Amino acid sequence: MVEENIIEISAAPNNRPLNYRRLNEEVHEAIKSNPKKIVINDACGQRFIAASLQGDLELVINGLPGNDLGIFMDGPKIVVHGNCEDQAGNTMNDGEIIVHGEGGDVIGLSARGGKIYVKKDVGYRVGIHIKEYEHKFPVIVIGGTAKDFLGEYMAGGLIVALGLKFENGNVVENDHPICGSELGTGIHRGKIVLRTDEALEDRLGIGAKIFDITEQERAEITPFIDEFCEIFNIPKEIVYNKPFKVIKPISKRPFGGNYCGQIV
Repeated sequence: MVEENIIEISAAPNNRPLNYRRLNEEVHEAIKSNPKKIVINDACGQRFIAASLQGDLELVINGLPGNDLGIFMDGPKIVVHGNCEDQAGNTMNDGEIIVHGEGGDVIGLSARGGKIYVKKDVGYRVGIHIKEYEHKFPVIVIGGTAKDFLGEYMAGGLIVALGLKFENGNVVENDHPICGSELGTGIHRGKIVLRTDEALEDRLGIGAKIFDITEQERAEITPFIDEFCEIFNIPKEIVYNKPFKVIKPISKRPFGGNYCGQIV
């Protein structure tokens, strides 16, 4: 169905879920019409949605996209009205993924650029090995909390977790810890910013250290947090009523002594 340059696709016509290959074929077929927006309705776990898509395109997903949403994506905007499964934004080069629900594990795996905004909680190993180079700068903002190994092997970019909870239309403090254990394990570039007054020392991974946030760092994160609040209709005064802690690397080579130490 085409209306005002918007194409709608059913991921489960007649209540029968499409195979992920077929769904992605329909998305690519729709792109040939050069739409402004593609809407996928009734997504139910299909993986690789928006794989390798490029250009100025908005993809709206109603339902639950499966693993590797937006893998290798370079430019489009994805808006998910619901939760998403694991590895959204895998090796993403540019673009936006906005999730109006919860995120699974390994969100942003090896992302090289773009933004991933998840309104609620996320799972394990989120932001693993995200990296920056020259003008490429990946950003992940989490409205809720994260599990273990947040920012593992991080090689650049920014991860922010706000520790909020959304219930009955209200925004309140989350009663779960802001993150799990092994925080920032192997981090050697970039930073993790947590909105919390919790003691984090016993949760740090190898190579990570807690720092007080600087005014420059506060200025760097504010545009992303403000945009996050606008997207999800979160009062900014709630977000800024608590201190931020920054986790950064203690070394550019945290495991340098473990590998080829005799020659490097």
